[in-house]
Amino acid sequence: MTQQIFINLAVQDLPRSVQFFTQLGFSFNPQFTDENATCMIVSDSIYVMLLTQARFSDFAPKAICNSHEANEVLICLSCESREAVDSLVEKAINAGGNTYNQPQDHGFMYGHGFTDPDGHVWELAYMDMSQLPG
Repeated sequence: MTQQIFINLAVQDLPRSVQFFTQLGFSFNPQFTDENATCMIVSDSIYVMLLTQARFSDFAPKAICNSHEANEVLICLSCESREAVDSLVEKAINAGGNTYNQPQDHGFMYGHGFTDPDGHVWELAYMDMSQLPG
């Protein structure tokens, strides 16, 4: 059995979040979608549950932080190329997200990122394994 991961994020406006991530090219599983939650498909084994704050609170043992002011998590997705990193950041900005830094080029690794409308940090990285040090 392939292990799966479900990342759960609290969002202020679920339709806005769905629209944002749809513009980035993600799709959603309708079996796990209602007015309180949706399941964003990242890959065959990685999913992001976007939950209204009320629904998130049903599961979370602690208060929801304001992700515009504090980091609750850094989500990093791998990309197939530098161009794919830049393209996804550009889509995020065009869809209403923001960047929080400049692209980082470490030779073997290239990264950039964005924040979604709820302030969650999404890092994107391309690693050229042939350029790894050592």
